[in-house]
Amino acid sequence: MPVWAQIVVPILTLLTGAVAGFFIARAWFKRYLEKNPPVNEKMIREMMRQMGRTPSEKQVRQIMSSMNQYK
Repeated sequence: MPVWAQIVVPILTLLTGAVAGFFIARAWFKRYLEKNPPVNEKMIREMMRQMGRTPSEKQVRQIMSSMNQYK
């Protein structure tokens, strides 16, 4: 095998793997977010109602801000 091929083939293989890995990870992450959407204000209200509490708007915003603080 020529010297130039020993240099070019691994580089092309690495680039091809990186591009393929990017698109595979992107598709996996999109599917994951469809199955497990991020928490929003509507979900917080519903969870509090299930616990027997009627949340005020201030409480909902406080919970959202505390959750966003840890991201």
